[in-house]
Amino acid sequence: MAENSGLKLSTICYHCGDQVEGSAYILDEHQFCCLGCQTVYQILNENNLASYYKYNTFPGKSQKKQKEDLSYLDEPNIVAKLVDYQDDEIAIITFYVPAIHCSSCIWLLENLYKLNPGVKSSQVDFMKKQASITFNKQEVSLKELVSLLHNIGYDPKITLQDVVKEGKKFNQNKLIAKITVAGFCFGNSMMISFPEYFGMADFEKQYANFFGYMNLAFGLPVLLYSASDYFKSAWISLKQKRLNLDVPLALGIFVLFFRSAFEIISQTGAGFMDTLCSLVFFILIGKWVQQRTYYHISFERDYRSYFPVAVTVLEEEMDKPTQIADLKVGDRILVRNNEIIPADAILLKGHASVDFSFVTGESKPVEKVLGEVVYAGGRQMGEAIELEVVKAVSQSYLTKLWNNDSFKDYEKKFDTFIGYISKYFTIGLLLVAFTACAYWLLGGNADKAWSAFTAVLIIACPCALALSSPFTLSAALSIFDKNKLYIKNTSAIEQMAAIDTVIFDKTGTISSPNVSSMYFEGSLSSMDKSLLLSLCRNSNHPLSREIIKWIGDAQHLTLEDYQEQVGKGQSAKYQDYTIKIGSASFVETAKVDLEGSVVYVKVNDAVKGYFTLEQSWRPGLADVINSLKSKTYDLHLISGDNERRADALKVIFPQGSKLLFNQTPSDKLNKIAQWQEKGKHVCMLGDGLNDAGALRKADLGIAVSDDINNFSPGCDAILDGDAFDKLPKFFNFSKDAVKVIKMSFMISLMYNAIGLSFAVQGTMSPLFAAILMPISTVTIISFTSLMTRWYAKRRNLI
Repeated sequence: MAENSGLKLSTICYHCGDQVEGSAYILDEHQFCCLGCQTVYQILNENNLASYYKYNTFPGKSQKKQKEDLSYLDEPNIVAKLVDYQDDEIAIITFYVPAIHCSSCIWLLENLYKLNPGVKSSQVDFMKKQASITFNKQEVSLKELVSLLHNIGYDPKITLQDVVKEGKKFNQNKLIAKITVAGFCFGNSMMISFPEYFGMADFEKQYANFFGYMNLAFGLPVLLYSASDYFKSAWISLKQKRLNLDVPLALGIFVLFFRSAFEIISQTGAGFMDTLCSLVFFILIGKWVQQRTYYHISFERDYRSYFPVAVTVLEEEMDKPTQIADLKVGDRILVRNNEIIPADAILLKGHASVDFSFVTGESKPVEKVLGEVVYAGGRQMGEAIELEVVKAVSQSYLTKLWNNDSFKDYEKKFDTFIGYISKYFTIGLLLVAFTACAYWLLGGNADKAWSAFTAVLIIACPCALALSSPFTLSAALSIFDKNKLYIKNTSAIEQMAAIDTVIFDKTGTISSPNVSSMYFEGSLSSMDKSLLLSLCRNSNHPLSREIIKWIGDAQHLTLEDYQEQVGKGQSAKYQDYTIKIGSASFVETAKVDLEGSVVYVKVNDAVKGYFTLEQSWRPGLADVINSLKSKTYDLHLISGDNERRADALKVIFPQGSKLLFNQTPSDKLNKIAQWQEKGKHVCMLGDGLNDAGALRKADLGIAVSDDINNFSPGCDAILDGDAFDKLPKFFNFSKDAVKVIKMSFMISLMYNAIGLSFAVQGTMSPLFAAILMPISTVTIISFTSLMTRWYAKRRNLI
């Protein structure tokens, strides 16, 4: 590292864009916030990959983090479960890489072979944040590959869920095949029908019957294959004694085919086969759009995505990385600072300070003494500890909690607008058809009665209505996705629009795990601050960096005899001063009973006070609450945490809000049930395992996560923590989407009214049907897409 005093430097890191605190790291006239960012730049520059910085400004991620233990990746049985394919030489693996966020990331990851020749190829899926890498096992091991990714700032996230490799496969091949058949038949039948619409010459008339039979041949696969799902759905609906939109759709398709086949075979007309094919083609396109939800987000990931793949088992001969599934009762395991405890175990050695907020919602670390049971799911905060497993992972408290009845799926009874309308649409359609038929029969005109009856069922077939909902909601889904709200399916948008009560969890939901505030209790002189700043500059620990920010400007001193004990603290000397910072035991003082991280400061023999680092409220929390309150939402808080910050929350939440603390998972679920019994439509926002039951029970469950591909309890939507301040806009936009559906329904009714005025007279021609139905379809698709985007722009979401 070299410094150039004459060079005017930016206070922004050239690699990641973070503010540079204290002394900068400088290389090639670029300034870096830490040694890690400088090292990444150096690696790329030495391998002629500095173009990485040309595609985007500050493309990298901060490297102020500790490298995790990767020794488990040397175990062949673990490697075999992680890779997608391997033979004697080549292996292929797909990593989830959270740091992928821009074009520079894609460019660098797809040029990995330039950094290590053992990498043969790599391909990035930007939407899924996945990198599929093919490598030669003889030239580079999996451990070396992961280390390479770490060194350039793209750590893959490897969890127990990746080993299990469960999850639903997203497969639309059958639907695409049906669309292909319908599209092929639609194009050909339309081409064959043109002469019929625009008049035939004598030569063409002799082939009219042949063209009719060809149209019939194109209509058969559309009826029997492409439209088969609508007939099945209609039949199931009728068996259950209810009417969905597929009933009039199936009826319209069947009558359209039956009348067309009758006219072609009896040679009394050209039929409507082209109209039939176009109708089925467009509604299948709508179904494809609707089903193509943002499948790259998993809504069914469980606690295993929170667990690491392996843990260190202590044996007499040597320490051995062991996959969690192979842990046995009696195994002695080592859990380091910030690692997860994978199974219920007894503490044998070390000081255990365990954060159970993921399980209980309580943010205060729990202290454990030797011989005490430590439950699975907790995260050790501090020095490494040794434990003895007393229950297998499958029998642990965390697993039992996950399998508790409180976390089972609940059937959410919600009637969408289209579902509600379809009940009455079918009855009204049949009533008009039979009335028109009866009118002409009573007038003694059986031909007109038949024509009117079938024409009403054809022209009033709710194709435009069937398209309005999927195209509107799919367009809305894409808007939500761009703004980091990932919704499970389109019906959840309508559920969001109906919400009138919003329930918040506290820890990790309205408080941010990535934003903390430093507080100091005690008194520090200017010399004390200089000593403290000079001491903390020697450590890359997050708490040291926060203390440096808190101190601000102070004199830099040259310390001697600097020592750091990982997980305990730091100490050093300066002239006649001795300074220590760290845990209560490290500075030899009594411990205070506070939640969060506590760092004590001791100068010579006097304890000057202590720092506490607590999670801050998410940016914009007060604005979110005020905005929702102004829209007449009922707002409440249910937390498994204690009441320590209740006074601050009472100021933020409106009067009349219930602020409930120390709530168990069952308590949360029961409270939501009570509100629902009062007729409330409840939305629950939570994050941890303790919220899983409540998220499922609520009418709309939104999991707030700062890592959307990590643990996500069963929910209807996943909200990225960065987009929390947009929550009121999301609720407003969901109501806008429902407005668009209702407006498109009115347009659909207008087209139906025009068509029915001709249909009841029994004068509908094939040309009229061929023109009106596609025009109505195109109108609905265009209207829903444009209006949805207009509302999104109005809400500043695009």
